[in-house]
Amino acid sequence: MNKGIMVAGTVLVDKINGIKKYPEIGELTQIFSLSRATGGNVPNVGIDLKKIDANLNVFAAGRLGKDGDGEFIVKTLNDNGLDTSFMAYSDTSSTSFTDVMSVYGGQRTFFTYSGACAEFGVNDLDFSKINVDMLHLGYFLLLEKVDGGDGELILKKAKEKGIRTSIDLVSENSDRYSVVIPCLKYTDNLIINEIEAGKITGIEPKKENIKDICLKLKSLGVSERVIIHMPKFGACLSESGYIEVPSLCLPEGYIKGSTGAGDAFCAGALYGIYKGFTDKEILEFASSSAAVSLSCEDATSGLCSEKEIKQICSAFKRLEL
Repeated sequence: MNKGIMVAGTVLVDKINGIKKYPEIGELTQIFSLSRATGGNVPNVGIDLKKIDANLNVFAAGRLGKDGDGEFIVKTLNDNGLDTSFMAYSDTSSTSFTDVMSVYGGQRTFFTYSGACAEFGVNDLDFSKINVDMLHLGYFLLLEKVDGGDGELILKKAKEKGIRTSIDLVSENSDRYSVVIPCLKYTDNLIINEIEAGKITGIEPKKENIKDICLKLKSLGVSERVIIHMPKFGACLSESGYIEVPSLCLPEGYIKGSTGAGDAFCAGALYGIYKGFTDKEILEFASSSAAVSLSCEDATSGLCSEKEIKQICSAFKRLEL
């Protein structure tokens, strides 16, 4: 029976404002275009999983405000085939959002409001009603209650119910990464980038150190596998051993945007784990999922079915390490 995967944690709205020039202090600039998109771990990873396999049950869990942005998120998730019956709602906070000031042909500046996401915690998940094979929780360092101890409780409850667990982080320039360490003993699969891995372990994330970083993370309690992704290759350490798989060589002009590439890698890895792929197959499919994501500007439009991803990426060679 396909019980499926629950993706829990960060869910927000990206409000993208097109401007011609970023103003100096005290100046005014006119907004020429407005657009809105879902963002965060739950929409990005969840929608990617449904695109990879339309028959996979994907459940979304997070905390929203009782407002138009919350309704927009739920509609978007439902339109993409996700089950939103586990979404919780705040009586005091608005739906989390990020205001993106996007200069035409230039850089973006971000202003984020933590909102309802900051309130998301263990009490928002009724484990007596949750019946899934896997639960993926992210992003740590962006969820106040989760970082304050509720993340450990969520993972512990999931494990007690026989649900396989996985987590993801955001890359933050801080010394707060230690909040993740108590959660690792309840984490089956850790899927992070080399910056985050280096911050948790205190080991410089150079290529020659990646295996040692994986070993350190495994020793901190990760039970199944540690997966680290970086621009040139992905690495995996499990009971089967340690393996590295190079990234794909993409043709000039192929990359249209990098938004969501990390989430696409994560979705590909989760799907591979769910389907029982070997570690090598997991890394190959995860990097292929990230590669097709790069073909579009937004976070999820580039993703397609497992068969299509493999067909597209069969035309690309892999880098030599």
